[in-house]
Formats: sequence, structure tokens, C-alpha cells
Amino acid sequence: MPTDTRSKPKGTLGFWMCTALVVGNMIGSGIFLLPSSLAAFGPISMAGWVLTAGGAIVLALIFGRLARLSSNTGGPYAYAREGFGDFAGFLIAWGYWIALWSGNAAVAVAFAGYLSFMVPAIGETALAGLAVSLGAIWLLTWVNLRGVRQAGIVQVVTTVMKLAPLLVLILLGLSHVQPANFRPANLSGMSNISAISACAALTLWAFVGLESATVPAGDVRNPTKTIPLATIVGTCVAALVYIATTYVALGVVPSGTLAGSNAPLADVAHVMWGFGGAVFIAVGACVSTFGTLNGFVLLTGQVPLGAARDGLFPAGFARVSRTGTPAFGLISSSLLASALIAMNYTRSLAEQFEFIILLATLSTLVPYLLCAGAEIMIRAKRKERTRLPPQAFVLAGLGFVYSFWAIFGAGKDVVFWGVLLLLAGLPIHVWLRWQSGAITSKEIS
Repeated sequence: MPTDTRSKPKGTLGFWMCTALVVGNMIGSGIFLLPSSLAAFGPISMAGWVLTAGGAIVLALIFGRLARLSSNTGGPYAYAREGFGDFAGFLIAWGYWIALWSGNAAVAVAFAGYLSFMVPAIGETALAGLAVSLGAIWLLTWVNLRGVRQAGIVQVVTTVMKLAPLLVLILLGLSHVQPANFRPANLSGMSNISAISACAALTLWAFVGLESATVPAGDVRNPTKTIPLATIVGTCVAALVYIATTYVALGVVPSGTLAGSNAPLADVAHVMWGFGGAVFIAVGACVSTFGTLNGFVLLTGQVPLGAARDGLFPAGFARVSRTGTPAFGLISSSLLASALIAMNYTRSLAEQFEFIILLATLSTLVPYLLCAGAEIMIRAKRKERTRLPPQAFVLAGLGFVYSFWAIFGAGKDVVFWGVLLLLAGLPIHVWLRWQSGAITSKEIS
């Protein structure tokens, strides 16, 4: 059966939808659950946030420059393929796709965690938490199957709704900060450098998605201008919200109290305003994680779509439905995310979240690492060396060092499992190349 690659309507996503996609995909489960994971390190985790924010802004600038070079669907995959070739393109598409669907599992778990604050039975039984997580994934898969524009509208609405409770927490919470809660700074028992590196690996999860506007480039109006601006603005907004929110959280509630909480910001609000305030934050967290999940579900179809159209992913991922959506990619990604949640459902929600985000973050860092040097490679291939300004080399170097450092901070166990997942895709690449007849005797020799 021939692959249905009918083109979708162009220009359905403008600046506000793209910015909402960037902000919405970043501000979600990370800021609402990470204070619990970071509490074990103590206030020194703020340094991890600052360094990660700086690295994320560098990456945003890199992706903004890459978006001006190429408007192909696939984002990091498209840039890596043009710069480094088909094999690198496949490896990036494979790793980034793993990061997306495993990230969906983490976000769905975070949604269930905050919903459990209002419905305690969800957090008390593993089966109830599993049902809520899976229900959220499949509801939003259905929304995305209806069309890209519908998903974009949901993203704008949920982004506005998620920012409101965070801004209230920041503005009103500053007066409740207790300086004594910031001493001692390092509670981890590790050296300061090791603690900051470990925190950076965790906090990077909150910035995963900064490249979101580059992925559905084929559906963006005026992509060479819209995508860079949306990427940079969205990343800066998210960084400010993250740092301010974490400062308030650590300053209001001692780290020992936050550690292991399924709803840390709700606990902060409870200290300041009582049960009503906690419910307000919990509702905002549910909306936030729901919106983030919507954005990442959208991307799980777009990344393999771009790779499949280039013959680097199975042809099924290139098929689009009557509404112009990559239905096969959306459904298969949600199935894998569901399986990952089911495999870990016996753990507490906080434990599930921390393990999955580290795995998803590592799978994202490899694409970031290659994209750091992609512009230089693309310009060289296009014989455009004279158009490459010195700042491009500076950004490439900073982006590479930052991504490499963040991989180190993820820890040996996460790196081990992440590398295994990446290598697991090699047989698929070999099979696809063989089927297409792309492996010639010259390449083998």
C-alpha cells in the first residue's frame, strides 16, 4: 500500500501558538514536581537552576539560528540529518522520539500526583494512579488526532491558565520566605560541584521542550522569523518562572518537608494560605501538566513523521489521516508511554517521576549535543562558510560543553540505560537502509 503523505494545511501555527507550545511544553511537570526531587540537595539546587537556565538560553539561540536555515518538519532531527548525514539523523530522531514518549509518561505521572492532592485515593493505590495517568495520555492523543490547530488552541488556553497560579505563588510568596531555610546550602553529602551537576541533570528536564516550535515547522506561518522569536521568548519566560518559584518553595518550606512530596508546591501554598490555597495551586498544576502533555503528544507524531518522509523511519509514521495528523506515530507513541508507566506503577508517584525524567532528559541531550554543531556543518556543506559569524562558533562551543556536562550529571546508571535505548535502534536503521537498497557494495567496503 503506498504511503499517504498528503500535505497538511500550511501556516496554521502563528507566533502566540508557537510561544505557547514552547512555554507550555517547558512549564509543566518540572516546576510542579521538581522541588520534591531537589529538596534532597537543599538550597544549592538553586545554582543548578541558574546554570541550566543559562545553558537552555544558549540552546534556544542555537535552535533559533537553525530555524532560519531550515523550515523542514522534525526540528533537531532535520538539522542533524542535514548537518551530519542520514545515520546521525536517524540516531537523533530515534533518541528524540524516545525522549518524547518517555517524557509523556513522566508528565502523565505528575498529573496524577497533583490530582491525588484533591482526590487522595489516586495517590494511595498504585492502580488508581495508573488509571489516571493512562486516561490523560489517551484523552490528549484523541485531541491531537483531530488536528494540529485543535492541539494548538488547547496549548494556548492551558498555558495561560498554568501561569496564573505560579505568578500568584511567586508574588505573594516572597513575603513568606524564611532566610533560615537556606542554611545549610548543601544537604546532599556530595561536593558542591557534584551536587550542582546532579541538580542540573534534574532541572534540565524542566527545559526539555525549548525546541518545540522547531518541530512542526511545516505548520508554522513565516517559520524563519516566527520560530526563532518564539523559542527565545518562551525559554526566557520559563527560566524566570522556574528560578523565582523554586526560591519561594525552598524559602517557605524546609527541604526535609518537601522531599518525597507528590505535590510540593501545593504543600508550599498550604503553609502560606491553608487548604484553600493548596487546592488553588493543585488545580493549576493539573492544568499545567495537562497542557504540557498535550504539547508533547503533538510532537510524538511530528518527529517520526519528518524522519519517515526521508526514509529513515518505518513508512507507517509518514501516513497522515484525513485531518492531516500522523495518526500512526501518535498512537504508537502513546502505547509506548503507557507501557512505561505500567512497568513502573508499583513505585510511588515521586519515584516514578524522577526515574523517568532522567531517562527522558538523557535521550534529549544527545540531540542537543549534535545540534550544537549543526549550523557549522550545514554551512560547510552548503559552501556558505563566509556567512558564519564568530558568535556561531562561540554558541556551538558553549552548547556542546553544556550538553556534555549535563550528560555527566545524569549519573552512570541513567547514562547506561539511555545508551542502551539509543543502540537498540541500530537494527531498525540497518533494516530500513537494506530495504531501500541504500547499502551499496562501495559503502560496505
